[in-house]
Amino acid sequence: MTDQLKLGRRAFVSAIALGAAAMALSGPVFAQDVIKVAAIWTVPVEQQWASRLHNALVAAQERGEIEYVYSENTTNTDYERVMREYAEQGVKLMVGEAFGVEQPARAVASEYPEIMFLMGSSLPPVEPNFATFDNFIQEPSYLTGMIAGAKTESNKIGMVGGYAIPEVNRLMNAFMAGALSVNPDVKFSVSFINSWYDPPKAKEAAFAMVDAGADILYAERFGVSDAAKERGILAIGNVIDTSTDYPGTILASALWHGEPMIDKAIAEVKAGSFTASDYGIYAFMEYGGSSAVYDEALAGAEAVAAAKSKEAEIVAGTFKVEINDAEPSSTM
Repeated sequence: MTDQLKLGRRAFVSAIALGAAAMALSGPVFAQDVIKVAAIWTVPVEQQWASRLHNALVAAQERGEIEYVYSENTTNTDYERVMREYAEQGVKLMVGEAFGVEQPARAVASEYPEIMFLMGSSLPPVEPNFATFDNFIQEPSYLTGMIAGAKTESNKIGMVGGYAIPEVNRLMNAFMAGALSVNPDVKFSVSFINSWYDPPKAKEAAFAMVDAGADILYAERFGVSDAAKERGILAIGNVIDTSTDYPGTILASALWHGEPMIDKAIAEVKAGSFTASDYGIYAFMEYGGSSAVYDEALAGAEAVAAAKSKEAEIVAGTFKVEINDAEPSSTM
């Protein structure tokens, strides 16, 4: 990790507070500080990953800090064209996902050095203006694994992911480590549907795991919790909290909060201090970029207490969740 990891939440919050105070004092010139931000999503904005950042950008617009435009369901073949169209419209910051379009996205950024790019990517940032990020929510994923490991009766857990890339792998590995930390007998069935958004396919993969004896499902993709609900078993949520959509089904969820990263990027673009760095660290629990939520009625008070105790250790820095990007394998 970079030296940025040494920054504490207090310093980060203080910087934001000072920035807010300065803007408040600026009064009438505040409107001049509004910048245009464009986002390009390859999925619907309701999708788990994209929604975390889309909602943070919408909130910034509602506060009067930015003018926000976006495109959703953009195919990889159209991605470069849409980037160039926004680049010609006077945007100051472009947000998106370069996982499937790494070379074209970086090529566009190199042609528009006056625009700052903040792109989801598994590869390093590139000077001077191509910053990267990922949803490093392995910490709450570990905690939800503890809940699942304590709750399973069959000692079999099914896990359905999108693609076997670092973004997904590290969350699954952390979840598995958390489960094994409280239940070394648990086994896992792991499957990837090779899509970011195909609920029917994810659902079918989950059904197969239930048929093989899994009594808890790890729902990295949409559709898995539907399978759990239909079969009357439990599920672990990922990125967003879907417990109200699946009452009595979601044991716990690892949540990603896009606000710390998005708000920092906006502030730095305005201040002229935006750099081509890795913004993924702002997903860590230390910065408020992720959290875990639990249904104590389903999980049990003892398991929740154990997870919260470990959470306190994580935030305090006395326990580190390993970042393991290797593709996870089934053990069932």
